[in-house]
Amino acid sequence: MILKKTFLYLVLLAIVAVMLLPFYWMLVLSTQTTTVIFQYPPPFWFGENLVANFMQVLQSVNFLQAFSNTLIVSVVYTVLVLLFCSMGGYSFAMYSFPGRETLFTILLVTLMIPWTVGIVPWFFMMSKFGWINNFLALIVPGAANAFGIFWMRQYCRQNIPSSLIDAAKIDGLSEWLIFFRIVSPLLASGFAALGIMMIVGSWNDFIQPMLILRDNSLHTLPLMLKYMQGDARRGTDVGALMLASTMAVLPLLIAFLSASNYFMSGLTAGAVKE
Repeated sequence: MILKKTFLYLVLLAIVAVMLLPFYWMLVLSTQTTTVIFQYPPPFWFGENLVANFMQVLQSVNFLQAFSNTLIVSVVYTVLVLLFCSMGGYSFAMYSFPGRETLFTILLVTLMIPWTVGIVPWFFMMSKFGWINNFLALIVPGAANAFGIFWMRQYCRQNIPSSLIDAAKIDGLSEWLIFFRIVSPLLASGFAALGIMMIVGSWNDFIQPMLILRDNSLHTLPLMLKYMQGDARRGTDVGALMLASTMAVLPLLIAFLSASNYFMSGLTAGAVKE
């Protein structure tokens, strides 16, 4: 038994090491010059070029502006997703109304359609709305997405007892008070899991900002990193690029670690088969 557990722990440690290696190497390359990075064998320990790389990031791009743009888009988008998708999922889970099953089936069908199919219609709609070069194009269209509604519907079905809703109605609470005072606190784990997935997707989104955001002052972090890749004329400072990538990824790691317990419990609760 002890030998079996030891072997299992060793396998798990090996898997963790393989998963952490890219992050470790990214940190290492953030402290090296481009010349050292392309040497063979490549460096696997920290160098002394961290400050120079940091200064190069500040000189080549407006990192703070790109970071604040990304933060605004991701946070506002995630908050709206949690609000609208929880309301939609709660309605599908707890209420019976004409056409509910049909609407939910249509919702599930839309999940099977690749998102790239809608890129061209989406761009034309944003153009008609006057949202080119506007953060609204990155926030509003996906604020009530099919996956979020499906996720919260499954979570509500597994964690919100109908007797609790009935008791609140008997006490005279309105539908809004029931949702915000009673139901919402019970959805904390579901909110955390869905919120982490949405903020990561929005934070890393490249295609939509590339199509919509034309002004450099509106660029998000993925667009900034693309600009730092350089061209044949000015080349690429790989050390500075890796440092900027590290600074772009770090907030996501902090957010995930901060909500990891809620995230895992939310995944478990929301994935239970009916």
